This record gives sequence, C-alpha cells and structure tokens, in this order.
Amino acid sequence: MATLTLKTKKPAAKTRNADGEKRSPLRGKGVSKPRPTLAKAQAERAERQAAFEQRQSAERPAPQRDDRPPRPKAGAFRPEGGDRPARGDRPSGPRGDRPAPARGDRPAHPWGEAPPRAERGPRMDQRRASNRPVEFEPRPPAPRRAPVREADAGDGERLSKRMSELKLASRREADEWIAAGWVRVDGQVAVLGQRVGPDAVIEIDPAARQAQSQLVTVLLHKPIGYVSGQAEDGYEPAVVLFQAENRWKDDPSGIKPHPNHHRHLAPAGRLDIDSTGLLVLTQDGRIAKALIGDDSDIEKEYLVRVEFVGHPVPEGTLPNAALTPEKLALLNHGLELDGEALKPAKVSWQNEQQLRFVLREGKKRQIRRMCELVGLKVVGLKRVRIGRIPLGHLPVGQWRYLAPWERF
Repeated sequence: MATLTLKTKKPAAKTRNADGEKRSPLRGKGVSKPRPTLAKAQAERAERQAAFEQRQSAERPAPQRDDRPPRPKAGAFRPEGGDRPARGDRPSGPRGDRPAPARGDRPAHPWGEAPPRAERGPRMDQRRASNRPVEFEPRPPAPRRAPVREADAGDGERLSKRMSELKLASRREADEWIAAGWVRVDGQVAVLGQRVGPDAVIEIDPAARQAQSQLVTVLLHKPIGYVSGQAEDGYEPAVVLFQAENRWKDDPSGIKPHPNHHRHLAPAGRLDIDSTGLLVLTQDGRIAKALIGDDSDIEKEYLVRVEFVGHPVPEGTLPNAALTPEKLALLNHGLELDGEALKPAKVSWQNEQQLRFVLREGKKRQIRRMCELVGLKVVGLKRVRIGRIPLGHLPVGQWRYLAPWERF
C-alpha cells in the first residue's frame, strides 16, 4: 500500500526578539561580531600609535650633540684690507670702562680703512609715503606703427580676395574654409594670409560646398519704424522680427528652422526707417555681394507716393499733371548726388500720385533726394521687388525663407 508524505512549509524566521526589538540578521552559522564602542576604538588606536612611535625611536636613536657638524661662526670672513687683531691684543675690561678716544685721535679701523658712509637724507615713514599720490609727467602717446606685411605685394593677392573675385565664396567664408583646411592651392593645403599668383589652381573640398548649401536667406516685409542694420536712436533692427511666430504660414520653401540660422544673419541692402517693403537678410556672402557689391547690377523696384512742392499749383492738381516731362526725364537720367552722376534709372507714373522707380544702385536716401531735386516730396516708399524675387503677398512684419529654386 502506497504511503503519502505531505510537505509542510517551514515557519518564517523571527526577526524580532521577545521584547519586540528588531534582531540583527544571521550571517552564516552564527551572529556577527558586535561592533566596538567609540571610546574603545579610540583607546585601541592610541595604543597602536604609542607602540609604533616606540618602535621608531628604538630603531633610529636621536643624534647626539657632539656628533653634529660644527656651525660656522659669524664674522669668519676676513677682508683683504687687514687681519682682525687677536683677542689678547684687544683692550681688557668692561666696555663701559674703556676710554672713548677723541674724534681726531680715533685709531684706524681694525680691519683696514673703513669705507666712507654715503650721505642719506632724513628718514621717511614708508607707510605714509605709500599713501601719497605719485606725481609724474604724462608721457605723450607712442606713435602708431603700420603692421608689418607678411608678404610682399609682388607675390600676388590674398587667397580670400581671389576666391571672392571668382565668386567661390565671400571673404569671410573663404577665411573660414582656409582655417578648416578645405582649400588647396596647387595641390597644397592653403593657410590663412597666403598670397597666390594669377595662375594658381584653387581647389575646394566638397565639405565646404555642403556647409555653404546649409546657409539660409530670409525675405522680410519690413514695417515702418525698424532700421535695417544695427539699432540706433532707440529703434530696433529688423532682424528682431526673425522669430518663429512671425513666419508666414504660406512659406513655400519647406525649410525647417534651426538655431544656427540666426548666426551671421546680416541685411543685404538698406531700407530707411520710414520706408517699408522687401528686405533681404542672408548668411550667404555670395548673395550679399551680388546684391550690394560694387559691380552689382540687380534691379530694385519701388513704389513711391509723392506730393508736388516745387511751385504753387491750382488746388486739386495731381502730381502727375504738375510735373513736367522734362523733370520726369531728369529722374530717369541726368541727376547727380554728392558730385557723382547717377546711373540710368527707369521712372514712370504708376498712377496719379505714385511713381514707379527701378534702380540698379542704392545710395543713401537716393529716391528721396532725387525727388527733391525736381520739386517732389516723398510721403510713402515701398520696395516691391529685388531682382527676380517679388514681395508678393508676404504680410507686413512677417518673413519667409528663400526657396532653394529661387534666384535673384
């Protein structure tokens, strides 16, 4: 007949004693050794320290006084002027009982002729003297010297300038590429400040082109009351409007904003504080040079609202009727500013009170000064196009990216 054996669970180990206090856990077969008290631990440490010092003193006895090397006596040096008299030849007796010789009968210096003492002025308290203001005569400023040229001009022109002339990059970008090792001249890695001849072969690393392709250009509809460049007279620069909340919802570029897009973002061209319209902010030096360079020929189109102030006109006469064809021809070509003739422009009437200007240059307040020369006063100015990029339906105060397929 089979026998069944039932397994029962072992009772859980008790973690508290009869008094209800928590018991220390068991380790191995017995209880761990109790930790000593602080006083007992300090006493044991003091005993070990005393035993160690005793062993050290027994192994290295202290040196006796007689074993120490003699210390050199002060005054052992003897000058060449004479020998110091022996101790027996000196006058005996206390120092106070020795007769002081007269000033004229004073014997010679025992070691020879004593050197004469230098005459010194009255003693000055250095603590007080340090607090006195130092009086000195101001020195004239040193003349500024021109920096020494690293290379002769006959060796060629700077590499960054040559790259800018070849429209490879702006001069700032060229210096950054050279510092990164992305430029080679005749097969050798270029260095900053290098000069090249007219026949030098310049090679650009593809990494530089990739970095250049990541630069962005922003098209902003600048409102009245913002300056184009640095803040001045309490007015904010237009770049402060380059924020995510001001982006045009219909931006066709598809570019995703990035914090690096705010670095080196500069205006390419000016627009007066009391003018509105299209303003270009760019990181790409090639675009900036194409728009505002000395040899730039990109057109800028403006709509200008004017009033006639040349001479009295009948009430209700519109500006287009008061301006003679001869003065309109002068606006197209024949005026000069600051003693320099202006480039030919395209000026025509957009409507009875508004002129349409198309310029290929951008002198300071050029349109306003041109209108003053023919008796017109500008009361409103708006830039509506730069090259092949129109302002379009971009709202005032908002911006969009220049799309990769767009060109000025």
